[in-house]
Amino acid sequence: MSSPVQPDKKAIRISAEDAAALVQPGMWVDYGFGLGQPDVFDAALAARKTALRDIRIRNSLSVRPRAVLECDPDCETFAIFNWHFGGYDRRKHDAGQVNYIPMNFGEAPDLYRRFIERVDVACIRACPKDSNGIFNFGPAGSYQKAMLERARIVIIEIAPQMPYVHGPENGVHESQIDFVIDGDGREMVEAPNPPISDIDRAIAKYVAAEIEDGACLQIGIGGTPNAVCSMIAEAGVRDLGVHSEMMVDGIVDLHDAGLISGARKSIDKGKVVFTFALGTKRQYDLINNNPAMICHPVDYTNLPHNIMRNDRVFSINSTTQMDLQGQAVSESDGFRHLSGTGGQLQFVRGAYASKGGKSFICLSSTYDKRGEPRSRIVCELTPGNIVTTPRTDTMYVVTEYGMANLKGKSVAERAKALIAIAHPAFREKLEREARQNNILPRWFR
Repeated sequence: MSSPVQPDKKAIRISAEDAAALVQPGMWVDYGFGLGQPDVFDAALAARKTALRDIRIRNSLSVRPRAVLECDPDCETFAIFNWHFGGYDRRKHDAGQVNYIPMNFGEAPDLYRRFIERVDVACIRACPKDSNGIFNFGPAGSYQKAMLERARIVIIEIAPQMPYVHGPENGVHESQIDFVIDGDGREMVEAPNPPISDIDRAIAKYVAAEIEDGACLQIGIGGTPNAVCSMIAEAGVRDLGVHSEMMVDGIVDLHDAGLISGARKSIDKGKVVFTFALGTKRQYDLINNNPAMICHPVDYTNLPHNIMRNDRVFSINSTTQMDLQGQAVSESDGFRHLSGTGGQLQFVRGAYASKGGKSFICLSSTYDKRGEPRSRIVCELTPGNIVTTPRTDTMYVVTEYGMANLKGKSVAERAKALIAIAHPAFREKLEREARQNNILPRWFR
């Protein structure tokens, strides 16, 4: 476990190969989160495949291919355990190389401090040391600090190209680091924005109409949330605040339009708050060394009791399937794991608890499967599907056909409300199935 700050202690600079040599058979290695995952160390560790065995690696939201997976498709040496999937992680899970660790994202620091028994080696990318001896985590704060506290050996891979992001806990002092290695200097990974469809715009129109001056926004990932930001910008709502899990390009659009001031926030007044960023260079340029952009640990951004401290929190997220009682499936397709619980449930709860707050779960009414349109609103969830947001927590549900508030509604009222915003081609079938299963009693009209 890393030691307390000792101002005179200096981290030792070594090569990536020497750093990888610190990993011994049977060890647990942590790569950290998103843009903070190491690249040079990863390649050096992969090169030791034949000299190692039973190496278990934790990571989350990989933004580049992991050398330890590419060199070991049969997992003879390296096994990966992942807190939240990106597209690459999903493909590797489909191939049987990655296993998911369920979590509410905001609990991640506490999980490391209370329940993760071993972190033998931790290596993350960070900005070069600043004048105070701090290696800044850049746009990947999340749970990094708690993870490093648990590690027996801490290695920093220097990334001069990483944006320096302000935040009271968004870094680690060199006295708490054992070794430093040089990164490869590659440009930051950019995540292109998915195109905004006509369906996204139709959904966004309903959500944007609910946003008030002074609202505090949490924006999720995807075409619909970005469309919501575009609609908000067109509506000209003022004095918006941001307290979000992820920094997305839609927030950059609102900032550049002069609509974000944070003036009416109760905490972090005047600041845009997030726990990680992933987007385009335009986003990275905005957050780089900008004191108005603050990266906090994820237990600060995502725990409901902290979210609710701001009034009028508006949480906007997407889901892939919902049943007629309001259970939202946002991380799986049957037994195929897609992403993770992330912060959706915690922001749904935090927004509801916020004075005047609202949470919105958005979904297109249909999707295409092997050339056949299917309804995302269903009477019965696909077998194996994981419920991300329970029916008791779901508030506003939005499709391109309308918006339904499920709070305070009976099971029958929920079913009627959701059938009304399903695709017209499926409404009759949904009502029939609801009556067959006594979700809609025979007397209910």
